[in-house]
Amino acid sequence: MLDRRTEVMDRLKYLEELAAPLVSFLQNPALVQELRPDKQYNLQMLHDRFQIRSEQIEALYQFAKFQFECGNYSGAGDFLYQYRTLCTNVDRSFSALWGKLAAEILMQNWDVAVEELNRLKETIDSRPDPPLTQLKNRTWLMHWSLFIFFNHENGRNGIIDLFFQEKYLNAIQTNAPHLLRYFATAIIINKRRRNMLKELIKVIQQEHYTYKDPITEFLECLYVDYDFEGAQQKLRECEELIVNDFFLGKQVQENGYLTMPLRDEFLENARLFIFETYCRIHQCIDIGILSQKLNMTYGDAERWIVNLIRNARLDAKIDSKMGTVVMGTQHTNVYEQIIEKTKQLAVRSYVLASNVSPASATIQA
Repeated sequence: MLDRRTEVMDRLKYLEELAAPLVSFLQNPALVQELRPDKQYNLQMLHDRFQIRSEQIEALYQFAKFQFECGNYSGAGDFLYQYRTLCTNVDRSFSALWGKLAAEILMQNWDVAVEELNRLKETIDSRPDPPLTQLKNRTWLMHWSLFIFFNHENGRNGIIDLFFQEKYLNAIQTNAPHLLRYFATAIIINKRRRNMLKELIKVIQQEHYTYKDPITEFLECLYVDYDFEGAQQKLRECEELIVNDFFLGKQVQENGYLTMPLRDEFLENARLFIFETYCRIHQCIDIGILSQKLNMTYGDAERWIVNLIRNARLDAKIDSKMGTVVMGTQHTNVYEQIIEKTKQLAVRSYVLASNVSPASATIQA
């Protein structure tokens, strides 16, 4: 360890000395303002006025990388940002983008991290890399994005916007189907993006034989198989999965107590999914049976349904004496529609026959 420490300190001293002229320049705001978007002009200006060569610019990259490895993420992020304004090497600049994103994630600067994520995404999409390299970069970007999206206040929208893009959805299906867990969770807890649920379920069905977990199986049970018993079992497994997942099981301290906001929100919305689906195919629902399907006590289920009917303005009422929920007939069912169409068809046929008979008699005459 002593030998390793000596080696590290010697390396640090060497890089500091090599990058010192450029670092000194970058620490002067007045001089930094003289830099232009034209990188060739900047290189020429630095060489003519400050005797700063390309070797020292490259040393700044190595110095920033060394600072990152030593845990100085703030300094590394600043140096990488400045390096990108001077670097003419496309691949080095691309690596610096990854490093800047990593530094912002580790410093938990989530707003800045979102900006760096979008900048890196645009670079990946515009680079003329082979398809396999693009697939790898998009896969890594989605994995790194989980740190941001499950900590940023608008993360649940951000993850849907990114993962639902065709190129990134293809990358999930080809290279990382396990990311469907987080994609599905984001859609379940996001009431405003419920319209994407149908497309998500199609993808889950396509990848069923490649990947499945309690969250994806819960959606399959509910919307593909209409298996309420299976959905009830998977909901219990979902709760256990969320508690043990690094991203989904994030704990927050409120009033001296540790809570898991995402778990509570997920269970609330999942129960709503079960209730809505069950109500679509039943007109009179036993609260006792429904409480079992929602994994709740009878009293909790009754209060939950009352609040849901009040807040969502559902056409339903509770019969406390019979212990049932009676759904209103907002829309005619399929059988009623067929009967109504048949009645109309009979009337139209009679009228048509009546109109044809006089015309036939006139022709014969």
